[in-house]
Amino acid sequence: MYIPFAVFAVIVLIFIFNVFHIMREYERAVVFTLGRFWKVKGPGLIIIVPIIQQYVKVELRTVVMDIPPQDVISRDNVSVRVNAVVYFRVIDPQKAVIQIEDYYMAVNQLAQTTLRSVLGQHELDEMLAERTKLNSDIQQILDEHSDAWGIKISMVEIKQIDLNENMVRAIAQQAEAERGRRAKVIHADGELQASHKLLEAANVLAQQPQALQLRYLQTLSNIGEEKNTTIVFPIPIEILTALAKK
Repeated sequence: MYIPFAVFAVIVLIFIFNVFHIMREYERAVVFTLGRFWKVKGPGLIIIVPIIQQYVKVELRTVVMDIPPQDVISRDNVSVRVNAVVYFRVIDPQKAVIQIEDYYMAVNQLAQTTLRSVLGQHELDEMLAERTKLNSDIQQILDEHSDAWGIKISMVEIKQIDLNENMVRAIAQQAEAERGRRAKVIHADGELQASHKLLEAANVLAQQPQALQLRYLQTLSNIGEEKNTTIVFPIPIEILTALAKK
């Protein structure tokens, strides 16, 4: 009995589809022979023997993973909600398939716990002012733990730190108080510098009485320019002292 040509063609096509596979440039095939790891194939055309061999496809492109908001209590007992983003990629397809069941889920869970752990060791001011350092610390910890899975954590970025309304108002009041303190310090520093200059001017005038007379004349000139109806003439102390002696 002859097999119809159409059935034969279908069998051949199924065989071809199960044997020949094409891996893109960013894809690799982790091939198992009778359940044992054989080799990593790709990119390009690869041949898989049906029934005897199976493969798992792994992508090598960088994955952008969004970490959901996490409730964190800082070292100074301030409750905040923090979310972040993690950039990672597979560098060893064999480990990513054999050493961990789901590397995507594993990285996600590890990132959440590490985020809470690292930020909980810092005060709120450090969280707001030292994001670059915190990003680096989290990235280093994640990279060390995921190395056994064939994963490379390339970057971690804290996206947002949310505070409750009471804490926002408290920070605003603190900032306003700090600005007031700086203004007072600057004003006091200006008064100190002015007093030094006045002391220097007094010393100069004391050494040169003629300079004091010139200052009197300049003051009279300024008063005359303002068109005042009343003019007060300053009298030198020396004249009053001389009159008192008489």
